Amino acid sequence: MLLTIKVKLLTNQEHHDILLKTMERFNDACNYISAVAWENQRFGKIGLQKILYYDVRELFGLSAQMTVRAVGKVSESYKIDDRKQHHFRHHGATVYDKRILSPKGADRVSILTLEGRILVPVVYGEFRKLDKKRIRGQADLVYIKNVFYLMLVIDLPDDELMKNPDGTLGVDMGIVNLAVTSDGEVFSGDKCTKSRQKYTTLKKRLQPVKTWNAKKHLKRISGKERRFKKDVNHCIAKQIVKVAKDTHRMIALEDLGGIRKSGHTVSKGLRTSIGKWAFYELGMYIQYKAQMAGVPVSFVDPKYTSQQCSECGFISKGNRKNQSEFVCLECGHSENADVNAAKNISFRVDVNRPIALRSSGLKEESWKGRPTTLVVGS
Repeated sequence: MLLTIKVKLLTNQEHHDILLKTMERFNDACNYISAVAWENQRFGKIGLQKILYYDVRELFGLSAQMTVRAVGKVSESYKIDDRKQHHFRHHGATVYDKRILSPKGADRVSILTLEGRILVPVVYGEFRKLDKKRIRGQADLVYIKNVFYLMLVIDLPDDELMKNPDGTLGVDMGIVNLAVTSDGEVFSGDKCTKSRQKYTTLKKRLQPVKTWNAKKHLKRISGKERRFKKDVNHCIAKQIVKVAKDTHRMIALEDLGGIRKSGHTVSKGLRTSIGKWAFYELGMYIQYKAQMAGVPVSFVDPKYTSQQCSECGFISKGNRKNQSEFVCLECGHSENADVNAAKNISFRVDVNRPIALRSSGLKEESWKGRPTTLVVGS
């Protein structure tokens, strides 16, 4: 499995200045290449390299491989959109590969600059050695708040995928409760909501002021909310995957693609919450952590999961009394609305699995009335 890890470079002032100068020169070269590419309407890497290679080396003093990487960065950007000329930020990412970047042990990297190679100490949050044999493809050197980081792509071994899981752990994701499992475990979103409201109010108060102190304060709090939610999502995903692995079950998630596009039908306050809710990130964290643990993950259509009774399968808007209360109008079944939705998500995966692989713990009666034509997403 390929995973990107963020590695912090512990640079002294000399190395910091050298790396910054190299980054600026690299992006100047990218802007020059982009201008020529746009003028000639040639965006292929090989074609650009043939007409620009020697000019870029002479004009910007880049090494051979760094010139190749600059041409590659420009070419790849035009693959995404070639309708207008691209401009690269002065402190945009510098692209490295194995020829110009290599780890030296677990705590240092050798990195090429305009002044030659320098050896820089690094620190990272993964509790494993930085094995150079596992580094794959390119690495980006980025500059964030006066600190350099390397974004390294690491090839990590996956656990063997679980065979014949004993059922499915359904996960319902939301705003009030970030995640609720079909086992009834609830991960509340109160802390994230309070954090969002706190920083939104603070930014609204500081932005109109425009004094030096106000700008300094805004800069200091920038990204705090984002880092907080990222940490919360990591913790939730880790716990859900652990439960699924320990109980030998697969995980079922809702396919929530396009939820922001449908936000026009709700209130402005709810649209703001949806826009700032990292539901996609939580789903991706669960997915990649599950892959590393060998736990299968399936995505299902979330339509009517909050309105359908998990006992009899009856669907009605009236079943959902409020955010937290679910009472079936058909059979009278009552429970937490999010837990009910998580169970429906779990059932939709089980329904579409081969009979021999379905959870043996489900009662036959619980399938009566439940639609069997729902399609599991890829």
